[in-house]
Amino acid sequence: MISLQDIGVQFGGDLLFSELSFMLNKGDRVGLVGKNGAGKSTLLKLIYLQTGFSTGNISVQKEKRIGYLSQDIDFESGNTVVEEAEKAFVEINRLQSNLAAIQIELNQRTDYESEYYLELINKSVAYEDELTILGAYSLHANIEKVLYGLGFKNEDLSKKTETFSGGWRMRIELAKVLLSKPDVLLLDEPTNHLDIESIVWLEQFLKNYTGAILLVSHDKTFLDQVSNRTIEIANHQIYDYKAPYSKYLILRKERIEQQLAVYKNQEKEIKHTQKLIDKFRYKANKAAFAQSLIKKLERMDKVEVDTMSVKKMAFTFPESDPSGKVVIEMSKLSKSYEEKLVLNNVELQINRGDRYALVGQNGQGKSTLIKCIASQVSHKGIIELGHRVQMSYFAQNQAELLDPEQSVLELIEHSADDALRPRSRDMLGSFLFSNDDVDKKIKVLSGGERSRLALCEMLLQSSNLLILDEPTNHLDINSKEVLKEALKTYKGTLLIVSHDRDFLDGLTNMVLEFKDGLVKPHIGSVSEYLQYRKIESMRELEKKASTSRVAQPKQMDKKARKTLEKSIKKCSNQLSKVERKINELESSIAASDLKLSNPVESEKLMADHAFFKSYEHSKDMLDKAMEEWEVLEDELEQLMSQR
Repeated sequence: MISLQDIGVQFGGDLLFSELSFMLNKGDRVGLVGKNGAGKSTLLKLIYLQTGFSTGNISVQKEKRIGYLSQDIDFESGNTVVEEAEKAFVEINRLQSNLAAIQIELNQRTDYESEYYLELINKSVAYEDELTILGAYSLHANIEKVLYGLGFKNEDLSKKTETFSGGWRMRIELAKVLLSKPDVLLLDEPTNHLDIESIVWLEQFLKNYTGAILLVSHDKTFLDQVSNRTIEIANHQIYDYKAPYSKYLILRKERIEQQLAVYKNQEKEIKHTQKLIDKFRYKANKAAFAQSLIKKLERMDKVEVDTMSVKKMAFTFPESDPSGKVVIEMSKLSKSYEEKLVLNNVELQINRGDRYALVGQNGQGKSTLIKCIASQVSHKGIIELGHRVQMSYFAQNQAELLDPEQSVLELIEHSADDALRPRSRDMLGSFLFSNDDVDKKIKVLSGGERSRLALCEMLLQSSNLLILDEPTNHLDINSKEVLKEALKTYKGTLLIVSHDRDFLDGLTNMVLEFKDGLVKPHIGSVSEYLQYRKIESMRELEKKASTSRVAQPKQMDKKARKTLEKSIKKCSNQLSKVERKINELESSIAASDLKLSNPVESEKLMADHAFFKSYEHSKDMLDKAMEEWEVLEDELEQLMSQR
């Protein structure tokens, strides 16, 4: 669908990409990974705009549509959530507008026998047929399905978009991209601002998506669930792995080991060559030989090893005296924001050594509860901290609270006590701040660097109660893994808000579920909780389905039953025929893709116009067959529901 050939990008004289090439085909679900600053978001933007690169070419297959979710959105106010979501259906909106204009004209005209009137009727019928094929008459059902999946409630749909926070607006934008059903999805951190349940829903949606996907994410579990291919950006180029993220890590380790071996051999060769140059440079009879060796070194392509990728944070939490058995006790805790009740009469006791994951949809009170515990907001009811409790609190916006005018080193030296101050540089080195980095002003740091620095500052104080609100925001995968390992060794009581399941899994032994103002504890890991919720949801669904069947018994006479069964059989046969056609076309296209992936054979085929004409025709036929399949599938589903 999309081909990148020898893409090169430079910003202000600094090289970002060099001769970057790869193809994105139908069915590819690619996780784009790399260090912060490697150019992942830039690459998505280049593909979407198809411009902005210094060298190379980006080709998109004819009539293929690209959907793009950026981290930066520009929102227009004045629309409701549903009205904003409707913008995704560009072609449907165009056809409906044309159909409405024709129907107005038909109502105004009286020349019923004229050719022009008949032509208008034919156009009207054609538009209605197109709208049926495009699913216009189930449009709002699809909109609601996606919006509900992303965490919106029924009462939210009629609210104006400007009344929602930036995170919820990002969800609306994601919904628009998904609803538009493009051939290629480019998603930049789609799980940002999503709660765990919405992430699980998005995973299932993307698993069933038939187009191509290229996504950037720091959520390891999400990448493993969704992707079947991983592209890493490192050393200004890409490394393409036909594997999901976890398998990629294994293959990547092997690649790094091979790089190191080649690097060491090359360094040995360079050292030996330089020794010969120094030996013969000033001897008249060997000067020419020395010059040839110098030119050899100049022409040599130096092997680069992605050394920063194996460099990680390394730290442990300072020891603290243990607290009493009861760490926190809450009684009749309530909190409202204006008329909205967020927490309602919460009764909870947290004991020494408990490790809680706080989960639930955004806006359900997770951050509010820990702000109440940390005395950051007022509340009704009682919160009592136990004997000898020493609390450390990492706020969701902790990185934004740092003094922008301070340098990295100044902040840590100012925060550290007399015992730790001499180790300030060592601690910063553990958080990947080394050499000149420690003299940078905080205002010039990236979001990820600020988060690492804020974590470093928090660790300067010992505690036996640690409260973390989204600590992994802006951290890359490596940094999250190291933080998780450190938290595993923490001996105190832990409360943590996060939507990252991989980060939480194995880190906590209790779950606090937030829903409709209530807080409900669950014993076990986040994975066990999600499995429980999945079973619970299925039971609710089955119960509703059962109630629906009892409430609406179906009665049908013998003749109507016979007609229905005949229609079902006819539709089923048509569907089977289309499915066979789809399988044949997909096999043919897959065989062609295999040929194109072979560099030798691909070069021959590039000059074969008949091959590409047949290749494009097969893909067009497949698209039409898929559309026909969707219509027949819906028709069969409706017929089956009448049984």
